[in-house]
Amino acid sequence: MNFRSEHIGACNVVYLFLKAAEQYPERVAIVAGRREITYGELRSEVLQTAAYLRHKGIQSGDRVLVFVPMSINLYRMVLAIFYVGATAVFLDEWVSRKRLVLCCRMAECKGFIGICKARVYAWFTPVLRRIPVHLSLRGRRRAAIAPAEVKGSASALITFTTGSTGTPKAADRSHAFLRAQFGALLDEIQPTPTDVDMVGLPIVLFVNLGVGCTSVIPRFQMRRPERNRLSRVVRQLEQHRVTRMTASPFFVRAVAEELIQQGAGLSHLQNIFTGGAPVFPDEAEVYERAFPKATCRIVYGSTEAEPISSILTKDLLAQRDALTRGLPVGIPYHGTAVRVLSITEPPPHRCTVAQLEAATLPPGELGEIAVAGAHVLDRYYRNDEAFYTNKIIADGQLWHRTGDSGFLHNGQLYLTGRVAQLIQGDDGAWLSPFVVEYRLQQLPSVRMGTLVEVAGQRVLVVEWEKHHPEANEIALSAFEYDELKSIPKMPRDPRHHSKIDYGRLREIIAT
Repeated sequence: MNFRSEHIGACNVVYLFLKAAEQYPERVAIVAGRREITYGELRSEVLQTAAYLRHKGIQSGDRVLVFVPMSINLYRMVLAIFYVGATAVFLDEWVSRKRLVLCCRMAECKGFIGICKARVYAWFTPVLRRIPVHLSLRGRRRAAIAPAEVKGSASALITFTTGSTGTPKAADRSHAFLRAQFGALLDEIQPTPTDVDMVGLPIVLFVNLGVGCTSVIPRFQMRRPERNRLSRVVRQLEQHRVTRMTASPFFVRAVAEELIQQGAGLSHLQNIFTGGAPVFPDEAEVYERAFPKATCRIVYGSTEAEPISSILTKDLLAQRDALTRGLPVGIPYHGTAVRVLSITEPPPHRCTVAQLEAATLPPGELGEIAVAGAHVLDRYYRNDEAFYTNKIIADGQLWHRTGDSGFLHNGQLYLTGRVAQLIQGDDGAWLSPFVVEYRLQQLPSVRMGTLVEVAGQRVLVVEWEKHHPEANEIALSAFEYDELKSIPKMPRDPRHHSKIDYGRLREIIAT
Protein backbone atom coordinates (compact mmCIF):
# COMPACT_ATOMS: atom_id res chain seq x y z
CA MET A 1 0.00 0.00 0.00
CA ASN A 2 2.51 2.54 -1.14
CA PHE A 3 0.42 5.38 -2.54
CA ARG A 4 2.51 8.49 -2.85
CA SER A 5 1.12 12.01 -3.10
CA GLU A 6 2.93 13.33 -6.16
CA HIS A 7 -0.43 14.62 -7.38
CA ILE A 8 -0.68 17.10 -4.53
CA GLY A 9 -2.73 19.36 -6.79
CA ALA A 10 -5.51 16.74 -6.72
CA CYS A 11 -8.71 18.05 -5.16
CA ASN A 12 -9.09 15.45 -2.40
CA VAL A 13 -8.11 17.23 0.83
CA VAL A 14 -6.61 13.96 2.18
CA TYR A 15 -3.56 14.63 -0.01
CA LEU A 16 -2.49 17.37 2.43
CA PHE A 17 -2.13 14.77 5.16
CA LEU A 18 -0.52 12.19 2.88
CA LYS A 19 2.18 14.64 1.84
CA ALA A 20 2.95 15.54 5.49
CA ALA A 21 3.10 11.83 6.36
CA GLU A 22 5.65 11.23 3.57
CA GLN A 23 7.82 14.11 4.76
CA TYR A 24 7.67 13.39 8.52
CA PRO A 25 6.89 9.67 9.00
CA GLU A 26 8.71 9.42 12.35
CA ARG A 27 7.23 12.58 13.88
CA VAL A 28 4.43 12.20 16.42
CA ALA A 29 1.15 13.29 14.82
CA ILE A 30 -1.33 13.09 17.71
CA VAL A 31 -1.04 12.56 21.45
CA ALA A 32 -4.24 11.53 23.26
CA GLY A 33 -3.92 10.50 26.89
CA ARG A 34 -1.27 7.80 27.17
CA ARG A 35 -1.41 6.98 23.47
CA GLU A 36 0.50 8.66 20.69
CA ILE A 37 0.84 7.89 16.99
CA THR A 38 3.42 8.95 14.41
CA TYR A 39 2.57 10.27 10.97
CA GLY A 40 3.81 7.06 9.38
CA GLU A 41 1.69 4.91 11.71
CA LEU A 42 -1.36 7.10 11.21
CA ARG A 43 -0.96 6.97 7.43
CA SER A 44 -0.81 3.18 7.54
CA GLU A 45 -3.92 3.02 9.74
CA VAL A 46 -5.80 5.49 7.51
CA LEU A 47 -5.08 3.33 4.43
CA GLN A 48 -6.19 0.16 6.22
CA THR A 49 -9.34 1.85 7.50
CA ALA A 50 -10.10 3.18 4.02
CA ALA A 51 -9.80 -0.36 2.63
CA TYR A 52 -12.21 -1.53 5.34
CA LEU A 53 -14.71 1.21 4.44
CA ARG A 54 -14.55 0.24 0.78
CA HIS A 55 -14.97 -3.45 1.72
CA LYS A 56 -18.11 -2.54 3.70
CA GLY A 57 -19.54 -0.79 0.65
CA ILE A 58 -18.75 2.86 1.40
CA GLN A 59 -18.15 4.54 -1.95
CA SER A 60 -17.31 7.99 -3.24
CA GLY A 61 -20.22 10.34 -2.56
CA ASP A 62 -21.67 8.30 0.33
CA ARG A 63 -22.29 9.96 3.69
CA VAL A 64 -21.08 8.49 6.99
CA LEU A 65 -22.47 9.69 10.32
CA VAL A 66 -19.65 9.99 12.87
CA PHE A 67 -20.21 9.79 16.64
CA VAL A 68 -16.63 9.70 17.89
CA PRO A 69 -15.12 12.17 20.40
CA MET A 70 -11.94 14.11 19.65
CA SER A 71 -9.30 11.36 19.61
CA ILE A 72 -6.81 9.54 17.39
CA ASN A 73 -9.68 7.30 16.25
CA LEU A 74 -11.71 10.32 15.14
CA TYR A 75 -8.99 11.66 12.83
CA ARG A 76 -8.04 8.20 11.54
CA MET A 77 -11.67 7.55 10.62
CA VAL A 78 -12.40 10.96 9.06
CA LEU A 79 -9.19 10.87 7.00
CA ALA A 80 -10.18 7.40 5.79
CA ILE A 81 -13.63 8.72 4.84
CA PHE A 82 -11.96 11.49 2.83
CA TYR A 83 -9.60 8.91 1.30
CA VAL A 84 -12.47 6.91 -0.22
CA GLY A 85 -14.24 10.09 -1.39
CA ALA A 86 -17.12 9.80 1.08
CA THR A 87 -18.49 12.59 3.30
CA ALA A 88 -18.18 12.73 7.09
CA VAL A 89 -21.35 13.96 8.82
CA PHE A 90 -21.31 15.35 12.37
CA LEU A 91 -24.08 16.19 14.82
CA ASP A 92 -23.56 17.97 18.12
CA GLU A 93 -23.40 15.40 20.92
CA TRP A 94 -25.90 17.44 22.98
CA VAL A 95 -28.54 17.45 20.20
CA SER A 96 -32.07 16.54 21.36
CA ARG A 97 -33.67 13.29 20.26
CA LYS A 98 -36.21 15.17 18.12
CA ARG A 99 -33.44 17.16 16.45
CA LEU A 100 -31.39 14.00 15.93
CA VAL A 101 -34.26 12.44 13.97
CA LEU A 102 -34.61 15.53 11.74
CA CYS A 103 -30.88 15.73 11.03
CA CYS A 104 -30.58 12.03 10.24
CA ARG A 105 -33.51 12.15 7.85
CA MET A 106 -31.92 15.08 6.04
CA ALA A 107 -28.46 13.52 5.85
CA GLU A 108 -29.60 10.12 4.53
CA CYS A 109 -26.33 8.52 5.60
CA LYS A 110 -25.23 5.16 4.24
CA GLY A 111 -22.84 4.46 7.11
CA PHE A 112 -22.71 4.96 10.89
CA ILE A 113 -19.60 4.89 13.05
CA GLY A 114 -19.44 5.52 16.79
CA ILE A 115 -17.87 4.59 20.08
CA CYS A 116 -19.42 1.69 21.98
CA LYS A 117 -21.86 3.90 23.88
CA ALA A 118 -23.09 5.47 20.63
CA ARG A 119 -23.50 2.07 18.94
CA VAL A 120 -25.59 0.77 21.84
CA TYR A 121 -27.70 3.93 21.71
CA ALA A 122 -28.15 3.44 17.97
CA TRP A 123 -29.82 0.07 18.48
CA PHE A 124 -32.55 1.75 20.53
CA THR A 125 -32.96 4.68 18.11
CA PRO A 126 -34.89 3.68 14.97
CA VAL A 127 -33.52 6.48 12.78
CA LEU A 128 -29.94 5.36 13.54
CA ARG A 129 -30.73 1.66 13.39
CA ARG A 130 -32.07 2.10 9.84
CA ILE A 131 -28.72 3.39 8.54
CA PRO A 132 -27.65 0.54 6.19
CA VAL A 133 -23.99 0.07 7.16
CA HIS A 134 -22.87 0.07 10.80
CA LEU A 135 -19.09 0.27 11.00
CA SER A 136 -16.64 -0.80 13.68
CA LEU A 137 -14.02 1.59 15.04
CA ARG A 138 -11.64 -1.37 15.04
CA GLY A 139 -12.24 -2.05 11.35
CA ARG A 140 -9.06 -2.51 9.29
CA ARG A 141 -8.27 -4.33 6.09
CA ARG A 142 -4.92 -4.95 4.42
CA ALA A 143 -5.79 -4.22 0.83
CA ALA A 144 -4.34 -1.73 -1.62
CA ILE A 145 -6.73 0.98 -2.76
CA ALA A 146 -5.87 4.35 -4.26
CA PRO A 147 -7.22 7.65 -2.88
CA ALA A 148 -10.47 8.64 -4.55
CA GLU A 149 -10.19 11.41 -7.11
CA VAL A 150 -12.97 13.90 -6.37
CA LYS A 151 -14.09 17.23 -7.72
CA GLY A 152 -13.29 20.30 -5.67
CA SER A 153 -17.02 20.91 -5.26
CA ALA A 154 -17.60 17.44 -3.75
CA SER A 155 -18.74 17.43 -0.12
CA ALA A 156 -16.09 16.41 2.39
CA LEU A 157 -17.55 17.44 5.73
CA ILE A 158 -21.12 18.23 6.82
CA THR A 159 -21.67 19.62 10.31
CA PHE A 160 -25.11 20.30 11.74
CA THR A 161 -25.06 23.39 13.93
CA THR A 162 -26.99 24.04 17.13
CA GLY A 163 -30.64 25.04 16.97
CA SER A 164 -33.94 23.66 18.15
CA THR A 165 -36.45 25.00 15.64
CA GLY A 166 -36.90 25.04 11.87
CA THR A 167 -35.00 23.04 9.29
CA PRO A 168 -31.61 21.98 10.69
CA LYS A 169 -28.77 24.13 9.35
CA ALA A 170 -25.75 22.16 8.20
CA ALA A 171 -22.49 23.63 6.95
CA ASP A 172 -21.54 21.73 3.79
CA ARG A 173 -17.75 21.97 3.39
CA SER A 174 -16.39 20.88 0.03
CA HIS A 175 -12.84 19.66 -0.57
CA ALA A 176 -12.07 22.99 -2.27
CA PHE A 177 -13.46 24.93 0.69
CA LEU A 178 -11.42 22.92 3.21
CA ARG A 179 -8.28 23.60 1.18
CA ALA A 180 -9.07 27.32 1.12
CA GLN A 181 -9.75 27.29 4.87
CA PHE A 182 -6.51 25.35 5.39
CA GLY A 183 -4.61 28.08 3.54
CA ALA A 184 -6.30 30.89 5.47
CA LEU A 185 -5.59 29.29 8.85
CA LEU A 186 -2.00 28.65 7.77
CA ASP A 187 -1.67 32.39 7.16
CA GLU A 188 -3.23 33.26 10.50
CA ILE A 189 -1.68 30.65 12.80
CA GLN A 190 1.54 30.07 10.83
CA PRO A 191 2.22 26.57 12.20
CA THR A 192 5.58 24.94 11.60
CA PRO A 193 6.46 21.22 11.55
CA THR A 194 8.40 21.62 14.82
CA ASP A 195 5.41 22.96 16.74
CA VAL A 196 3.75 20.97 19.50
CA ASP A 197 0.19 22.26 19.72
CA MET A 198 -2.31 21.61 22.50
CA VAL A 199 -5.42 21.90 20.37
CA GLY A 200 -9.02 22.01 21.52
CA LEU A 201 -10.51 23.17 18.22
CA PRO A 202 -11.14 20.10 16.01
CA ILE A 203 -10.74 21.84 12.64
CA VAL A 204 -7.30 23.19 13.64
CA LEU A 205 -6.03 19.67 14.30
CA PHE A 206 -6.77 18.87 10.64
CA VAL A 207 -4.62 21.87 9.69
CA ASN A 208 -1.83 20.54 11.91
CA LEU A 209 -2.02 17.16 10.16
CA GLY A 210 -1.45 18.90 6.85
CA VAL A 211 1.64 20.69 8.15
CA GLY A 212 3.43 17.91 10.00
CA CYS A 213 3.41 19.25 13.55
CA THR A 214 2.38 17.41 16.73
CA SER A 215 -1.11 17.86 18.22
CA VAL A 216 -1.81 17.17 21.89
CA ILE A 217 -5.50 16.63 22.71
CA PRO A 218 -6.19 18.08 26.18
CA ARG A 219 -7.67 15.92 28.93
CA PHE A 220 -10.61 18.28 29.33
CA GLN A 221 -14.38 17.77 29.12
CA MET A 222 -15.95 20.90 27.65
CA ARG A 223 -19.48 19.67 28.37
CA ARG A 224 -18.77 19.28 32.10
CA PRO A 225 -16.16 21.90 32.92
CA GLU A 226 -16.76 21.62 36.67
CA ARG A 227 -15.43 18.05 36.58
CA ASN A 228 -12.11 18.94 35.00
CA ARG A 229 -8.85 18.75 36.87
CA LEU A 230 -6.77 21.50 35.36
CA SER A 231 -3.64 20.14 37.02
CA ARG A 232 -3.77 17.25 34.51
CA VAL A 233 -3.82 19.70 31.60
CA VAL A 234 -0.86 21.59 33.05
CA ARG A 235 1.05 18.30 33.38
CA GLN A 236 0.32 17.60 29.69
CA LEU A 237 1.65 21.03 28.73
CA GLU A 238 4.84 20.39 30.69
CA GLN A 239 5.33 16.73 29.74
CA HIS A 240 5.03 17.31 25.99
CA ARG A 241 6.83 20.68 26.00
CA VAL A 242 3.89 22.30 24.23
CA THR A 243 4.92 25.34 22.18
CA ARG A 244 1.46 26.44 21.01
CA MET A 245 -2.08 26.34 22.39
CA THR A 246 -5.13 26.64 20.13
CA ALA A 247 -8.39 26.51 22.06
CA SER A 248 -11.57 28.31 23.13
CA PRO A 249 -11.38 31.34 25.46
CA PHE A 250 -13.01 29.32 28.26
CA PHE A 251 -10.28 26.67 28.07
CA VAL A 252 -7.42 29.18 27.78
CA ARG A 253 -8.70 31.14 30.76
CA ALA A 254 -9.17 27.99 32.84
CA VAL A 255 -5.57 26.93 32.17
CA ALA A 256 -4.33 30.47 32.80
CA GLU A 257 -6.06 30.67 36.19
CA GLU A 258 -4.66 27.25 37.16
CA LEU A 259 -1.13 28.38 36.30
CA ILE A 260 -1.56 31.60 38.30
CA GLN A 261 -2.88 29.62 41.26
CA GLN A 262 0.05 27.20 41.07
CA GLY A 263 2.54 30.01 40.57
CA ALA A 264 3.80 28.01 37.61
CA GLY A 265 5.28 29.17 34.33
CA LEU A 266 5.64 27.56 30.91
CA SER A 267 8.76 28.96 29.28
CA HIS A 268 8.37 26.66 26.24
CA LEU A 269 4.86 27.97 25.38
CA GLN A 270 5.40 30.52 22.60
CA ASN A 271 2.02 31.15 20.97
CA ILE A 272 -1.63 31.05 22.00
CA PHE A 273 -4.53 31.31 19.59
CA THR A 274 -8.09 31.51 20.84
CA GLY A 275 -11.45 32.16 19.24
CA GLY A 276 -15.09 31.19 19.09
CA ALA A 277 -16.28 33.75 21.64
CA PRO A 278 -15.57 37.37 22.60
CA VAL A 279 -12.54 38.09 24.76
CA PHE A 280 -12.76 41.28 26.82
CA PRO A 281 -9.77 43.15 28.30
CA ASP A 282 -10.19 41.69 31.80
CA GLU A 283 -9.81 38.19 30.39
CA ALA A 284 -6.91 39.28 28.17
CA GLU A 285 -5.16 40.50 31.33
CA VAL A 286 -5.43 37.00 32.80
CA TYR A 287 -3.78 35.57 29.67
CA GLU A 288 -0.95 38.09 29.86
CA ARG A 289 -0.32 37.31 33.54
CA ALA A 290 -0.30 33.55 33.06
CA PHE A 291 1.64 33.45 29.77
CA PRO A 292 4.07 36.40 29.96
CA LYS A 293 6.50 34.87 27.42
CA ALA A 294 3.85 33.82 24.89
CA THR A 295 2.26 35.80 22.07
CA CYS A 296 -1.50 35.63 22.55
CA ARG A 297 -3.80 36.24 19.58
CA ILE A 298 -7.60 36.34 19.54
CA VAL A 299 -9.11 35.22 16.22
CA TYR A 300 -12.57 36.36 15.18
CA GLY A 301 -14.45 34.09 12.81
CA SER A 302 -17.39 31.72 12.49
CA THR A 303 -18.33 28.30 11.17
CA GLU A 304 -18.86 29.87 7.75
CA ALA A 305 -15.78 32.10 7.71
CA GLU A 306 -12.58 31.40 9.65
CA PRO A 307 -10.64 33.66 10.08
CA ILE A 308 -12.22 37.09 9.59
CA SER A 309 -9.80 39.15 11.69
CA SER A 310 -7.49 38.85 14.69
CA ILE A 311 -5.93 40.97 17.41
CA LEU A 312 -3.09 40.49 19.91
CA THR A 313 -4.12 40.60 23.57
CA LYS A 314 -1.60 43.35 24.25
CA ASP A 315 -3.19 45.47 21.49
CA LEU A 316 -6.65 44.80 22.92
CA LEU A 317 -5.47 45.94 26.36
CA ALA A 318 -4.06 49.11 24.83
CA GLN A 319 -7.54 49.94 23.50
CA ARG A 320 -9.62 49.67 26.66
CA ASP A 321 -11.25 53.02 25.93
CA ALA A 322 -12.70 51.61 22.71
CA LEU A 323 -14.99 49.38 24.78
CA THR A 324 -17.35 52.32 25.24
CA ARG A 325 -18.51 51.64 21.66
CA GLY A 326 -17.47 48.09 20.74
CA LEU A 327 -14.97 45.25 21.16
CA PRO A 328 -11.85 45.59 18.95
CA VAL A 329 -11.14 42.38 17.00
CA GLY A 330 -8.30 43.63 14.82
CA ILE A 331 -7.52 44.27 11.18
CA PRO A 332 -9.44 41.98 8.78
CA TYR A 333 -7.48 39.03 7.37
CA HIS A 334 -6.05 39.95 3.96
CA GLY A 335 -8.08 37.23 2.23
CA THR A 336 -11.37 38.46 3.68
CA ALA A 337 -13.40 41.30 2.18
CA VAL A 338 -15.50 42.98 4.90
CA ARG A 339 -18.55 45.21 4.62
CA VAL A 340 -20.85 46.62 7.29
CA LEU A 341 -24.42 46.57 5.98
CA SER A 342 -27.49 48.49 7.05
CA ILE A 343 -29.61 46.54 9.51
CA THR A 344 -32.86 48.35 8.66
CA GLU A 345 -32.35 48.41 4.87
CA PRO A 346 -30.15 45.41 3.92
CA PRO A 347 -29.58 44.47 0.28
CA PRO A 348 -31.75 41.71 -1.21
CA HIS A 349 -30.46 38.14 -1.45
CA ARG A 350 -29.66 38.64 -5.14
CA CYS A 351 -28.58 42.14 -6.01
CA THR A 352 -26.26 44.25 -8.07
CA VAL A 353 -22.95 45.59 -6.80
CA ALA A 354 -24.57 49.04 -6.86
CA GLN A 355 -27.33 47.83 -4.49
CA LEU A 356 -24.70 46.28 -2.22
CA GLU A 357 -22.76 49.55 -2.19
CA ALA A 358 -25.92 51.50 -1.35
CA ALA A 359 -26.54 49.25 1.67
CA THR A 360 -22.91 49.47 2.87
CA LEU A 361 -22.44 51.85 5.80
CA PRO A 362 -19.51 54.27 6.09
CA PRO A 363 -16.75 53.72 8.70
CA GLY A 364 -17.93 54.26 12.25
CA GLU A 365 -21.58 53.36 11.66
CA LEU A 366 -23.00 50.25 13.30
CA GLY A 367 -24.51 47.54 11.10
CA GLU A 368 -24.30 43.84 10.22
CA ILE A 369 -20.88 42.44 9.30
CA ALA A 370 -20.75 40.66 5.93
CA VAL A 371 -17.70 38.90 4.49
CA ALA A 372 -16.52 37.40 1.21
CA GLY A 373 -13.51 35.29 0.23
CA ALA A 374 -12.37 31.89 -0.95
CA HIS A 375 -12.55 30.52 2.63
CA VAL A 376 -16.14 31.71 3.15
CA LEU A 377 -18.70 28.87 3.10
CA ASP A 378 -20.78 28.98 -0.06
CA ARG A 379 -23.53 26.45 0.71
CA TYR A 380 -25.62 24.65 3.30
CA TYR A 381 -26.79 21.07 3.05
CA ARG A 382 -30.35 20.82 1.73
CA ASN A 383 -31.46 24.10 3.29
CA ASP A 384 -32.44 26.77 0.78
CA GLU A 385 -33.90 28.91 3.55
CA ALA A 386 -30.54 29.13 5.37
CA PHE A 387 -28.80 30.03 2.11
CA TYR A 388 -31.38 32.68 1.28
CA THR A 389 -31.20 34.16 4.79
CA ASN A 390 -27.43 34.11 5.27
CA LYS A 391 -26.04 34.78 1.78
CA ILE A 392 -26.01 37.73 -0.58
CA ILE A 393 -25.07 37.29 -4.23
CA ALA A 394 -24.00 40.59 -5.78
CA ASP A 395 -23.45 40.21 -9.53
CA GLY A 396 -22.17 36.69 -8.95
CA GLN A 397 -19.99 37.37 -5.90
CA LEU A 398 -21.10 35.60 -2.73
CA TRP A 399 -21.19 37.42 0.61
CA HIS A 400 -21.93 35.83 3.97
CA ARG A 401 -24.04 37.67 6.53
CA THR A 402 -22.38 36.81 9.85
CA GLY A 403 -25.31 37.83 12.05
CA ASP A 404 -22.81 39.86 14.09
CA SER A 405 -23.14 43.61 14.47
CA GLY A 406 -20.19 45.97 14.47
CA PHE A 407 -18.40 48.74 12.63
CA LEU A 408 -15.11 49.60 10.95
CA HIS A 409 -12.91 52.41 12.24
CA ASN A 410 -9.42 53.27 10.95
CA GLY A 411 -9.30 49.93 9.16
CA GLN A 412 -10.04 47.94 12.33
CA LEU A 413 -13.15 45.89 12.98
CA TYR A 414 -15.21 46.29 16.16
CA LEU A 415 -17.93 43.93 17.42
CA THR A 416 -21.05 45.06 19.24
CA GLY A 417 -22.87 41.72 19.62
CA ARG A 418 -25.33 39.63 17.64
CA VAL A 419 -27.69 41.62 15.44
CA ALA A 420 -30.61 39.71 16.96
CA GLN A 421 -29.58 40.93 20.44
CA LEU A 422 -29.38 44.65 19.59
CA ILE A 423 -31.84 46.80 21.52
CA GLN A 424 -32.88 50.35 20.80
CA GLY A 425 -32.08 52.80 23.56
CA ASP A 426 -34.18 55.71 24.80
CA ASP A 427 -32.59 57.97 22.18
CA GLY A 428 -33.34 55.53 19.34
CA ALA A 429 -29.71 54.42 18.97
CA TRP A 430 -28.71 50.75 19.16
CA LEU A 431 -27.60 49.44 22.56
CA SER A 432 -24.68 47.03 22.16
CA PRO A 433 -24.89 43.82 24.22
CA PHE A 434 -21.07 43.55 24.20
CA VAL A 435 -20.65 47.06 25.64
CA VAL A 436 -23.27 46.37 28.32
CA GLU A 437 -21.64 43.01 29.18
CA TYR A 438 -18.21 44.61 29.46
CA ARG A 439 -19.50 47.45 31.64
CA LEU A 440 -21.22 44.95 33.94
CA GLN A 441 -18.00 42.95 34.26
CA GLN A 442 -16.33 46.07 35.67
CA LEU A 443 -18.62 46.03 38.72
CA PRO A 444 -16.99 44.17 41.65
CA SER A 445 -20.26 42.46 42.62
CA VAL A 446 -21.04 41.09 39.13
CA ARG A 447 -19.64 37.84 37.74
CA MET A 448 -21.45 38.07 34.41
CA GLY A 449 -24.41 39.94 32.97
CA THR A 450 -26.17 41.12 29.85
CA LEU A 451 -29.18 43.02 28.53
CA VAL A 452 -31.92 41.24 26.59
CA GLU A 453 -35.30 42.30 25.26
CA VAL A 454 -38.22 40.08 26.25
CA ALA A 455 -41.84 40.93 25.38
CA GLY A 456 -40.86 44.52 24.68
CA GLN A 457 -39.12 44.91 28.05
CA ARG A 458 -35.38 45.52 28.43
CA VAL A 459 -34.24 43.04 31.07
CA LEU A 460 -30.86 43.45 32.74
CA VAL A 461 -29.77 39.93 33.75
CA VAL A 462 -27.02 39.55 36.34
CA GLU A 463 -25.08 36.62 37.79
CA TRP A 464 -23.66 37.89 41.08
CA GLU A 465 -20.33 36.97 42.68
CA LYS A 466 -20.67 34.52 45.58
CA HIS A 467 -19.20 36.95 48.06
CA HIS A 468 -21.15 39.97 46.77
CA PRO A 469 -24.79 38.91 46.53
CA GLU A 470 -26.19 42.39 47.04
CA ALA A 471 -27.28 44.40 44.01
CA ASN A 472 -25.22 47.52 43.45
CA GLU A 473 -28.20 49.76 42.68
CA ILE A 474 -26.10 52.91 42.32
CA ALA A 475 -23.86 51.33 39.70
CA LEU A 476 -26.76 49.67 37.85
CA SER A 477 -28.61 52.96 37.64
CA ALA A 478 -26.23 53.96 34.84
CA PHE A 479 -27.78 51.27 32.58
CA GLU A 480 -30.95 51.63 30.52
CA TYR A 481 -33.30 48.83 31.54
CA ASP A 482 -36.90 48.17 32.55
CA GLU A 483 -36.41 45.15 34.80
CA LEU A 484 -33.54 43.63 36.80
CA LYS A 485 -33.35 39.85 37.06
CA SER A 486 -30.77 37.90 39.08
CA ILE A 487 -29.90 34.33 38.11
CA PRO A 488 -27.54 31.85 39.82
CA LYS A 489 -25.67 30.91 36.64
CA MET A 490 -25.61 32.45 33.17
CA PRO A 491 -26.34 29.81 30.47
CA ARG A 492 -23.46 29.31 28.04
CA ASP A 493 -23.05 27.67 24.66
CA PRO A 494 -22.44 23.91 24.99
CA ARG A 495 -19.65 23.78 22.36
CA HIS A 496 -17.04 26.16 23.81
CA HIS A 497 -18.75 27.14 27.10
CA SER A 498 -17.58 30.68 26.30
CA LYS A 499 -20.57 32.60 24.93
CA ILE A 500 -23.89 33.47 26.54
CA ASP A 501 -26.69 31.24 25.24
CA TYR A 502 -29.23 34.01 24.63
CA GLY A 503 -31.98 31.64 23.50
CA ARG A 504 -31.76 29.61 26.70
CA LEU A 505 -31.49 32.84 28.73
CA ARG A 506 -34.81 34.07 27.32
CA GLU A 507 -36.41 30.74 28.27
CA ILE A 508 -35.12 31.15 31.84
CA ILE A 509 -36.46 34.70 32.06
CA ALA A 510 -39.85 33.63 30.72
CA THR A 511 -40.30 30.90 33.36
